[in-house]
Amino acid sequence: MAAADPESFVRSQTAIEAPSLIPELRLHLATEVIPLWQATEADLEAIGLPPPYWAFAWAGGQGLARYLLDQPEVVAGRRVLDFAAGSGVAGLAAARAGAAAVEASEIDAFALAALKLNAALNGLALTVRSDDLVGRDEGWAVVLAGDVCYERPMAERVFAWLRSLAARGALVLLGDPGRTYLPKAGLERITAYGVRTSRELEDSDLRNAVVWRVLG
Repeated sequence: MAAADPESFVRSQTAIEAPSLIPELRLHLATEVIPLWQATEADLEAIGLPPPYWAFAWAGGQGLARYLLDQPEVVAGRRVLDFAAGSGVAGLAAARAGAAAVEASEIDAFALAALKLNAALNGLALTVRSDDLVGRDEGWAVVLAGDVCYERPMAERVFAWLRSLAARGALVLLGDPGRTYLPKAGLERITAYGVRTSRELEDSDLRNAVVWRVLG
């Protein structure tokens, strides 16, 4: 069963590719030629796999990554948290940009395996966290959150926490391509990038990934 060996599952069900906006990084990703791309919820349940968000480089995370690679001074020499890291594209970009330390948090065993594999693939150091960090403050200087506003309960819970971190002085950056539950207030727009994607994932061939600063 997949659950018995998440790392082997990630290796066997992905291909190594560079995200469209981030040619500097390579990730284990699902593609149109890999069955995982087309898997239904029933298929996933049959193999004991939660929704494989880690298998795709979502637009919001790519926007964050591009911003950090283009503006490395944002994270250089600082302690960074990549929250709900998925494939780890934003956290890996922070590490590539010179962050002093990067922690990547996920609660899905398959995402944790993908994070470790992607870090090794790029020769970058990430500390992988499997605990739920929402509501905690461990002194991060920069907090990254990509594509976390697709469900109302999560968006509301996470955004309240992110604002509390910003209020005490952390730089909190949110990457979002117009998800339904993106808050209407408490954000300052920094920049945006056009990200090529697939209609099967995003119902569009191009998403506008906005990088926001969360206000305290």
